[in-house]
Amino acid sequence: MLKNFSFFLISLLILTVSKLHSQTFGFGCLGFVGGYGGFTYQQYDANGLNEFIKRWNSLEFVHAEMDEFSFATGYRVGLNFFRATFENNIILTAKGYYQSLDKTNRATLGGINTTGEYSLDMDMRNWAVGIDVGWEFTNVVSWKIIDGAIHFNNVKLTETTDTETESLISKFESDGSNIGYSIGTGLIIAIIKDYISIEGLAGYTQISIDDLYNDLGTSFLNPSQNSIVDEKFIESGGFTAVVQLNVGFPIL
Repeated sequence: MLKNFSFFLISLLILTVSKLHSQTFGFGCLGFVGGYGGFTYQQYDANGLNEFIKRWNSLEFVHAEMDEFSFATGYRVGLNFFRATFENNIILTAKGYYQSLDKTNRATLGGINTTGEYSLDMDMRNWAVGIDVGWEFTNVVSWKIIDGAIHFNNVKLTETTDTETESLISKFESDGSNIGYSIGTGLIIAIIKDYISIEGLAGYTQISIDDLYNDLGTSFLNPSQNSIVDEKFIESGGFTAVVQLNVGFPIL
């Protein structure tokens, strides 16, 4: 599926460029470069992690249960390598960005000999490259028809147990070979045409993580043969929403 999506992005870029005629030569005739940053909300199906939490919540010393993981929030910062408006008001953009998402869930320990707090902090980071094609149907509002990107994902999990007598911290990380993708659509509202705009994007992000491991190579989901979780740590992705500020600079 990822190979097909990558082929789709490349084909879209080639077909769009070949069919469009560039704008009139002048200030910004080669398009615009620029940066952007904003807020990101992402859902996912963490089947393996949530199965681990269900089993953990059943332990007798858990006083207040931990919620399951289903979403994370964070920020996105990036660079538009190229953004240009062509005839028929079609907008083509090539871009790259870095994204950091975080979610922490906690539980209270209240056994006879154990009081304190147990927490799991999941940090999802990725680099992405992609293209989007939009249509400027007024001087203020543009429709981003399709936005696609390929993601290089890294997921970290920090497990912390704080009691009256000690604090135990364990860290786990994905193996670094996790590639996903996103596809979406949205609106761009120009504040200063071509230079400053606000963008809203909604779509789907695919991510799949088999398991996480500590520095010794020990699995988080299956540290021993007596505690086997058959599900993936993150089975699949889900709905994604982004709100960001774009700033552009013309290429002479």
